[in-house]
Amino acid sequence: MDEVWMERALALAALGRLTTSPNPMVGAVVLDADGQLAGEGFHAAAGQPHGEVLALRQAGARARGGSLYVTLEPCCHHGRTPPCTEAVLAACIRRVVVAMVDPDPRVAGGGLHRLRQAGLTVVQGVGEAQARALNQAFLHRVGRGRPWGVLKWAASVDGRIATKAGDSQWISGAPARRWVHQLRARCDAVLVGAGTVRADNPLLTSRGQRQPEPLRVVLSRHLHLPHQARLWDQTVASTLVFHSPGAHPIIATRLQEQGVECVALKPCSPRTALEHLATRGCNTVLWECGPALAAAAVQEGCVQEVAAVQAPKLLGGLEAFTPLGDLQVTTMAQSLPLRKSCLERCGDDLIWRFHLDVPTAIV
Repeated sequence: MDEVWMERALALAALGRLTTSPNPMVGAVVLDADGQLAGEGFHAAAGQPHGEVLALRQAGARARGGSLYVTLEPCCHHGRTPPCTEAVLAACIRRVVVAMVDPDPRVAGGGLHRLRQAGLTVVQGVGEAQARALNQAFLHRVGRGRPWGVLKWAASVDGRIATKAGDSQWISGAPARRWVHQLRARCDAVLVGAGTVRADNPLLTSRGQRQPEPLRVVLSRHLHLPHQARLWDQTVASTLVFHSPGAHPIIATRLQEQGVECVALKPCSPRTALEHLATRGCNTVLWECGPALAAAAVQEGCVQEVAAVQAPKLLGGLEAFTPLGDLQVTTMAQSLPLRKSCLERCGDDLIWRFHLDVPTAIV
């Protein structure tokens, strides 16, 4: 029965998918001493009560002598909220079943140790694989110091994202474009380069599917950016521009006057950009950039997942644009393998999802 109740806790955790960053998604279920459901809850947003606290509140006195199922180790430190371990102990829970240990250095097994010290029965590892998959972005940020990177593109069957004249609207159909809005809603930031801003003048929002909208990020070393762009309208969503130190000061001032935040990075690169975004609590970043920046992101280990929309069209042409710039691959043995493939149909288009393991040698 442990697996059944943990599945319920995992389903509850997923309800916080769009709102919990920088925190992980956590769900919890409380059973009374007779094994009957007494309470349940999930973590909705940073600063709000954690899932186990909400479940214990709902259970009330029925939690005494009962069991708690939670997808992540209860915290044992004071943050925006009090330690969850103390709430568990105060409720007189007898048994705690945890999917996985919290990798946050402030916890890292300390919560389970506190509960065991107090005499509770603690079972860990039930549903661990599912819990890790649910919070893969959070785990990546905590473990690697930068967000989980998703590289998205839409291309024809012959692998072109635009004609040789640069026309790209629209390769994919309306259903696939709506799917992209959903994908953005699941990310904390959407990142493009200066070339994309100049060529496409994108809006880069979820079209209201997430509030607040994901942070819009532009990587532009020299600030070769247009005076007017939809990204500069801060009433729609916030925009952050990364640039090199000493980049065009007049343009930086003009952007700041429009409310755009400008941050100098040395070096100004995909990796330093993601490291900065990690300090802001971004768990997932969506790359919607051009071929050169996409290739640089891959080579610097900033892409862990590929989302490729494939449209039933042929563009042809050796000069037509492709999704990726040069990866310095000269032999098939050097190609980068994709794994965990997932395919779904979206209108007339196909959507491929892959995980990417970049060899350490090129990172």
